[in-house]
Amino acid sequence: MTSILYIGGTGTISAACVRRSVSLGHRVAVLNRGSGRRPLPPEVELIEADIRDARAVRAALGDRRFDVVAEFLAFTPEHIATDLDLFEGRTGQYVFISSASAYEKPPRRLPVTESTPLRNPFWQYSRDKIACEDVLVGAHRERGLPVTIIRPSHTYDERMLPTLGHWTDIARMRAGKPVIVHGDGTSLWTITHADDFAVAFTGLLGNPAAIGEAFTITGTHAPTWNQIYGWLADAAGVASPDLVHVASDTIAAFEPELGPTLIGDKAHSMVFDVSKVTQLVPEFRTTVTFDEGARRILAYHDADPAAQEIDEGRDALFDRIAAHARSAG
Repeated sequence: MTSILYIGGTGTISAACVRRSVSLGHRVAVLNRGSGRRPLPPEVELIEADIRDARAVRAALGDRRFDVVAEFLAFTPEHIATDLDLFEGRTGQYVFISSASAYEKPPRRLPVTESTPLRNPFWQYSRDKIACEDVLVGAHRERGLPVTIIRPSHTYDERMLPTLGHWTDIARMRAGKPVIVHGDGTSLWTITHADDFAVAFTGLLGNPAAIGEAFTITGTHAPTWNQIYGWLADAAGVASPDLVHVASDTIAAFEPELGPTLIGDKAHSMVFDVSKVTQLVPEFRTTVTFDEGARRILAYHDADPAAQEIDEGRDALFDRIAAHARSAG
């Protein structure tokens, strides 16, 4: 039995990994502030502390050790420095969740592999993840830190809509209003269900062959964005959604906040070679494609009115972008 400490543990990806670890019989603890977005299995020990408060974490953990520490809440080198102070020497494997958005944008060749250069001049989030990796790789080289780096791409569950407007897009579809799709909708986008991701992730925990290595964990399902929006429309009961295709640069000009995630990631076809992780976790494969994922997303949201959050600002923004695109066309 492997003892695992998840830092976070209730997010889209980490919650699925916690459930999978429990199902495999591991001893699982989760460290967070006690206000998680998803419920924890009853077998999980909750340790309440804010990972940003090192003193509180030390008090909560005492002198405990864990076979694995899985860090889902580190986003800057400063976060990593705190973690190393807290956990180095107290775990046999420190697992850092980086991001596949760290790979060079635009990609010079596909599929992307673990040896693809890490360079993203468009998105600070990605540059920070790269800087985190640099610190960890240096610690591994200099003093043998037992680190494993994980690079997920777009991973979702029934609570997460992958589109620009999230539930606002579904509401617009059902109201017959135009829905904005970046680019021409034909770029390929790898989208992975969290339950599939969890199979690969947990297969690397406690695995000596994973130490000192980086792994891309995505599925092999890479539909176009037109397919993604189309499957959501089908699941929403909308036969002919009004999709308006708009250049990513134009969307970013209307809403700069969307620029980095589009130009620094979603605007490009992204397909990954996951043979490295499947060599260590041969049972890992895509079992949930997005046509099924879309049905699960709509079933969840339709059953819970509280989940049907419409962003009025984003709704108005999409009206302006659609009007601009149609007047320009």
